[in-house]
Amino acid sequence: MLQVSRKFEYGLHAVTYLSLKGPDRVVTVKEMADDIGFSQVFLAKAMQDLKKAGITRSVQGVKGGYKLARTPEEITVADIGLAIEGEPRLMRCAQQKCECEIAVKCNHKSYMVNLQSRIQHLLDETTIAMLLERFGKS
Repeated sequence: MLQVSRKFEYGLHAVTYLSLKGPDRVVTVKEMADDIGFSQVFLAKAMQDLKKAGITRSVQGVKGGYKLARTPEEITVADIGLAIEGEPRLMRCAQQKCECEIAVKCNHKSYMVNLQSRIQHLLDETTIAMLLERFGKS
């Protein structure tokens, strides 16, 4: 069925982790990976995507690492998904140019497009601050 990628999971956990550390704390990938329990190499790749998207900021030097570039209230789960995975699409017909061989006679296209829209709406409205608050971590 539907499953998010491991890289997306890493990105979501990393942003949450940085949020819990506070706005000024710089954290290394090694520290994050060790504390969360993730692969350091794979987490580093997710962190690069988050940095390119302006969600995190890297700090160079001996005490370098990453910190958030925006507040947890400003970062949505959709932002992280877009940074890690690119434009979301549940199925081929959700693209502008549908490449499905049965698109013309498909009975399910409108349902699937609606499903994707609802999922996207949930991702768009859920901030990292909301996740932390929901689980008593703020």
